Amino acid sequence: MLRGVGAERVRARRTASRRPVDLASHVGAHPRGGVERQPCARGRHPKCDPGSIRLSESAAQLIRVLAPLGAFALGLALERIAPHATLRPAWRANLGLWLLDAMLMAAVCGACGWTVAAWAQTSGVGLLNELDASLGVGVAATVVGLDLVSYAWHRANHEVAFLWRFHRVHHADADYHVSTALRFHPGELLLALPVRLGAIALLGASPIAVAAFEVIFGIANVLEHGNFDLPRPVEKTLGAVLVTPALHRRHHSTERSERDSNFGTILCLWDRLARTLRPTTSASVFPTGLPGRSGAGARSLTSMLLAPLRSSAGRT
Repeated sequence: MLRGVGAERVRARRTASRRPVDLASHVGAHPRGGVERQPCARGRHPKCDPGSIRLSESAAQLIRVLAPLGAFALGLALERIAPHATLRPAWRANLGLWLLDAMLMAAVCGACGWTVAAWAQTSGVGLLNELDASLGVGVAATVVGLDLVSYAWHRANHEVAFLWRFHRVHHADADYHVSTALRFHPGELLLALPVRLGAIALLGASPIAVAAFEVIFGIANVLEHGNFDLPRPVEKTLGAVLVTPALHRRHHSTERSERDSNFGTILCLWDRLARTLRPTTSASVFPTGLPGRSGAGARSLTSMLLAPLRSSAGRT
């Protein structure tokens, strides 16, 4: 497991794991459960830099929760300022599913992404640990790498019939709205969990890098489901790099050929490279949802939970 790591480097990692370390290697709770700027001695740990920030697991998880909530509030505000279409959001069903998902994932996983990253770092597992990547490089590589994994997994959810049974719950919402970002079948989240944790370990992502990715991913996921239009210059600039609401709205089209495009969440780079990008702007108006599956059942929590048990003929 520690191939390529010298005995002296192994001892340094083990020693570092038994005491509070800096932001990039911290695995326990900070005494005050928050953030502080504190110097650390050079040479004690490969990623320890004077003046680095220390962040506890509890503080990271709090930020991870609050950031998407802030994005949700921003999305709602933008929907009132520049609405794209007149909708009737399925608030009760979408929020009910989100609450169920939150309780299930808290019980099954909790902060398991942070835990796996901490284990990988202290054990020297993963590409970034083998390369002794700096904090900045590690965070950037983690965000890009895990976003690529997300693209591949999302595409698999559309192409593999068994996975589509769960993912179609998300697409059945005919009223494309920020609350659609909360609408995922619990089975889909459980199936994605080992993929995400395996990617974290193989990449050798640090706990803080994983936390940064989850915050950015959560904000992007909420805002790109927004029922709002962006000014053309802003949309053109952002759309060159990031997934905009218009781009992701096309992914929720009732047309299968359009639905099988724009799989990205943070970066649109993967869609460009894989030729699955379908450019679009806020000026485009089209129906969203799934033909034959966006009726009353799409607004029922019980119906959504039972959806994977129903026929998936025609992948609709």
